[in-house]
Amino acid sequence: MEPQRPAPDPVRTARRQALSVGVATALYGVSLGALAVANGLSVLQACATSLLIFSGGSQFALVGVLGGGGSVAAAVAASSLLGVRNALYGLQVTGFLRARGARRLLAAHWTIDESTAVGVAQGTDPARRTGFWVTGATVFVGWNLATLLGALLGDALGDPRRYGLDAAAAAAFLALLWPRLRQREAAAVAAVAALVALLLVPVVPVGLPVVAAALVALLAGLRRERAGEGA
Repeated sequence: MEPQRPAPDPVRTARRQALSVGVATALYGVSLGALAVANGLSVLQACATSLLIFSGGSQFALVGVLGGGGSVAAAVAASSLLGVRNALYGLQVTGFLRARGARRLLAAHWTIDESTAVGVAQGTDPARRTGFWVTGATVFVGWNLATLLGALLGDALGDPRRYGLDAAAAAAFLALLWPRLRQREAAAVAAVAALVALLLVPVVPVGLPVVAAALVALLAGLRRERAGEGA
């Protein structure tokens, strides 16, 4: 009779998952940095978006609107609306993190798609905390370094259209979004948001269709939260 193998340590499993997700996510920062400088931001400004905003979807929206000729106000609005979802994630992670003081501020900054997903996927609170913190730290450090690398490379390479980098923001954003579209509800929201944006492109200033699409997603998320509270 074969001896039973010991059950895997949930904290170690969470750490391993966090590192793999964190490294894979951070690599997209290269595209962000290259696109940011190609669309008029300086290397310092590109790095500042990753350091201060630290939300891939919001940053790609900001760069995309500016690159398309949109106003700074429209770019900030689109970025901010996409960032609101992180506040909803905070409701999910507060219960098991139980952070206080400076750790609470850091937790708020590191509450992103990946840290929330890895954290809530674990089976115990210690593993959830490990998943959240390790993912957040890995993505934060890697994303900022990758943004700097992409900004430096993009500034040296010149015109991004020569290498297809003008499409990198959309491709990277779709890559981040694609796993979430496997659910029917998420796919429906994405389809409606895209339709709204397409209909508005010919009739409103550049950048506003992105804001409208973000509003559609935000309203859908709020509706889902209220439905969950009422259940």
